[in-house]
Amino acid sequence: MPESNPADLLTEATKWWSTDIIDMKPGVIRFRGFPIEQLIGSVSFPQMIWLLLRGDLPSSDHAALLEAALVAAVDHGPQAPSIAVGRMSVTCGLPLNGAMASAINLLDDVHGGAGQQCMELYADIARRMNEGVPLVAATQAGIAAFVEAHGKILPGFGHRFHPIDPRSPRLLSLVDAARERGVISGKFADIGRAVEAHLEQGKGRKVPMNIDGSTALIYSELGFAPPLGRGLFILSRSVGILAHAWEQKQQGGRIKGPMPPGAPYSYTGKPPRDFSPA
Repeated sequence: MPESNPADLLTEATKWWSTDIIDMKPGVIRFRGFPIEQLIGSVSFPQMIWLLLRGDLPSSDHAALLEAALVAAVDHGPQAPSIAVGRMSVTCGLPLNGAMASAINLLDDVHGGAGQQCMELYADIARRMNEGVPLVAATQAGIAAFVEAHGKILPGFGHRFHPIDPRSPRLLSLVDAARERGVISGKFADIGRAVEAHLEQGKGRKVPMNIDGSTALIYSELGFAPPLGRGLFILSRSVGILAHAWEQKQQGGRIKGPMPPGAPYSYTGKPPRDFSPA
């Protein structure tokens, strides 16, 4: 194998990673072209998230709507598996970064993926509408396709704990206000409500939109791709995870499991028996 020229190796190395996100060299940090020293103190954290993910800065109205969705999903109590794991991890000796990593790893399809899945449902309905199918028919077809592919549970609607998720009506009111001001089109707001109406008609009772359905609606209105919906949820929930892990660190405790030691679990194995060597 011929020996490589050092200059060629350096050129190859600089091309190994390429990014449009950050330009950094000694004394210089630019995000999407903007110097960091001009962004600091001038843009909000939601605006910074938008800039890095989308390549430009959002309007103040768009940033406010994004911020509302991020604020709404920060925490749902220590009974949420991700929060519980964060707290348990601290009692097992993990530092905050380990506790946060352990908790975030739980936010997969079942516990954490509903927002992305709901965005995918909304996007499919929107695609059908773009092809000329009316809202109600597009909603019916989209739900049928989703159920066939994923099963009968529709993400984003109903809640095992709240009869009405208190976060959703407030988010929807902000969406409606943004629509009236022309900030967003309102297309996904119509789709979300059409799904809700379809569920109510089919079940004979209201199945209200929950936090996943309403934040999915906002992220869709703002133009984020469905996988980013999950990423944004994880960013939001990380705040709650950090807060609970830090609180548990202050409270102390050692090797706390999911249940108090005096609370029994159900053993469903064989009855007691003696071992007889062959």
